[in-house]
Amino acid sequence: MPELPDIELYRTALAERALGRTLEGVRVAGPAWLRSVEPPVSAAAGRRVTGLRRLGKRIVLALEGDLCLVLHLMIAGRLRWRPRAPGARPPALPRGALGALDFAEGTLVVTEASSKKRASLHVVAGEAALAAHDPGGIEPLEADPAAFAARLRAESHTVKRALTDPHLFAGIGNAYSDEILHRARMSPFRLTTKLDDAEIARLHDATQSVLREWSARLVDEWRASGKPFPEKVTAFRPGMAVHGRHREPCPDCGAPVQRIAYAENESNYCAKCQTGGRLLADRALSRLLREDWPRTLEELEERRAAARSGG
Repeated sequence: MPELPDIELYRTALAERALGRTLEGVRVAGPAWLRSVEPPVSAAAGRRVTGLRRLGKRIVLALEGDLCLVLHLMIAGRLRWRPRAPGARPPALPRGALGALDFAEGTLVVTEASSKKRASLHVVAGEAALAAHDPGGIEPLEADPAAFAARLRAESHTVKRALTDPHLFAGIGNAYSDEILHRARMSPFRLTTKLDDAEIARLHDATQSVLREWSARLVDEWRASGKPFPEKVTAFRPGMAVHGRHREPCPDCGAPVQRIAYAENESNYCAKCQTGGRLLADRALSRLLREDWPRTLEELEERRAAARSGG
């Protein structure tokens, strides 16, 4: 799922192509994408784009006349930009496209590589209607230490769950929460109500530094690529410390990165840097293995070495 740095990348690229330009129309390829009825999507045609903003993990195109298009890409949704020659007709929608936003200069195509079709488009009128799409999480890059601490301590959750809860923090998902927790040297299963002031301060600093660094890095990498639009938006990027790097060496200590899976999510972490060498276990796996579950990184490596040698 595109997260805060990815959405900021899209917003930067779109601002250069759509801001101040007139939206000719919106094409909807199927009923799954458009989730609103009033105002009708046809009302967006002929209006100039006056603003582009991020609302959590949503992209908001503000149009003339207090109208907004709210794009939520969910897990598998992505954006593609197709330039148009002056006077040319809009391109045909590619296979699998959910729809498109047509401008004289090009077409923004929305795709989704999933059969579940969770990505959505809402047409809303007015700030009150737009606010209804805000889950309520505070912006992590705007939150001072006190506000950040208050959100963390509002409910008792694991710190991984708290960071990824859109009702608590806006724009953070599975990938960047892994990177934040590694930077903060903190276990994903640490309870928020057990964090002391120093730990919260460390987590606040890590949250801001990781999100700022990756937001800038993604834009810089896109511009350096020479491509007209960021086509490769993914949760797995070279340069990440732990996310998507299961069994690869931690860039800080060299220990193999560990992974635990639960529900539809996973946590990637360095046992040496984040848990004092202790291995974390998801409930299903630890229940299955019982006493055979290795408790430490050293025990795990010993078992792997024994398996390789046939012992």
